[in-house]
Amino acid sequence: MTVLPKVLSYKQIFKFWLPLEATWLMMAAEGSFLSAVIARLPEPKYNLAAFGLAFVITLFIESPVLNLISASNSLVRDWASYLKMRRFAGALILAVSLIMGIVLLPPVFNLITETLIGLPSRISRLTFQASALLLPVPWAIGYRRFYHGILIQNGRTRSVALGTMCRLLAMSLSGAGLFLFSSLPGAVVGAGCLMAGVIFEALVSRLMAAPILKDLQKRVESATSANDQLTYRDITSFYLPLALTSLIALGINPVISYFLAKGRMSIESLAVWPVIQALLMMFLSFGLSFHETAIALLGPRNENFKKLRNFALVLGLVTVSLFGLFGFSPLADLWFEKVSALSPDLADFIRTPVQLLIFMPLLWMMLTFQRSVLVNTRRTSAITWATALDFSLIVAVMGIGIHVFEAIGVFAAVTALLIGRLGAVSCLLFPFFKALKRPRSNNHPHAGKKDLNCISGG
Repeated sequence: MTVLPKVLSYKQIFKFWLPLEATWLMMAAEGSFLSAVIARLPEPKYNLAAFGLAFVITLFIESPVLNLISASNSLVRDWASYLKMRRFAGALILAVSLIMGIVLLPPVFNLITETLIGLPSRISRLTFQASALLLPVPWAIGYRRFYHGILIQNGRTRSVALGTMCRLLAMSLSGAGLFLFSSLPGAVVGAGCLMAGVIFEALVSRLMAAPILKDLQKRVESATSANDQLTYRDITSFYLPLALTSLIALGINPVISYFLAKGRMSIESLAVWPVIQALLMMFLSFGLSFHETAIALLGPRNENFKKLRNFALVLGLVTVSLFGLFGFSPLADLWFEKVSALSPDLADFIRTPVQLLIFMPLLWMMLTFQRSVLVNTRRTSAITWATALDFSLIVAVMGIGIHVFEAIGVFAAVTALLIGRLGAVSCLLFPFFKALKRPRSNNHPHAGKKDLNCISGG
């Protein structure tokens, strides 16, 4: 274990961040892989739309568990805090899994997909079949994100990347088998691959965290007073805003799907939206990976803020430049027609929305860095308010675009995303600068223990 130095270098930040970015890139690539598999099976337009909707529904339901990675990264420092966080995480995962089961009851599912969203029954049936296979996914995602946070806090970022490689291997093998030897619909094949991958990664993550847990169990905290112990009240006050944030943020995707189904060229918009999301996620991953890096390396009083800020700015500019290649260069034809296997008409249809999103990676980098500082200083409620504003702006812009201006669905969606993200960044400016002036109090549970972060990336 390497102790965090007083002066953090860009090289150390890069070594810590790179395996996490590799992890997110692999997870982003899985979306393109699944879309490519589905696109090569019969009736790709309907199956792409159904799988995209099933994924959105599952992601929304599992949203409360997604921030377990930030919670365990920030709060687990000893065996006692690990046990409390594990019990908290277990209860949360169980509740989310039960909700997923209720949503999959046919009367409830049909109410959501056919009555509320207005899907054709053909796509609704495919969506249900895919969603049913995804039932274990909320458990697997919550379980592995909890242990990922512990791995990151202890500098084992390479282990996180290794776990994701195992996930992709499981997905690839199951995808090849289903593609070659089954006659299942494409949406079901995609869901089966995803389920196999996340379950395998969850189990591998727990195995890789085992040495850290043994070390925590053996370590004696001789100088910890009762006032310094992490309590369930601390966990709840820290986590509840983050859970609400994820719930609101991932509520954006079902809302967008709803408006896409109501707008002009609805089938085309629903078909290309998963491809846009998968491509965009590859570049938003730079911000997502840096979010956990910043939480781990900022220090209890934001000592390393300037170095991390500069690193984030460079990453943001790099992502904009790379993303632009997919909208404004011949690489777009190669990616959308050859890799994503879209038909020529869908490839032409998707190009302009991608071009409009060129500055989204930079906006996302700014937003995730703001969130990192606020999480590090335990001011998580501000993040919830900013996400609520993001959500409200997206609903308003899409509603006006679809129902007033009769816009094509996917064009309304990308416009709404940009405006919503600008609103969220603006909303966090004041709490962000306030957190920099008044960092986390030293008497907060575990406040002074950030200097034990590993930066070796091992």
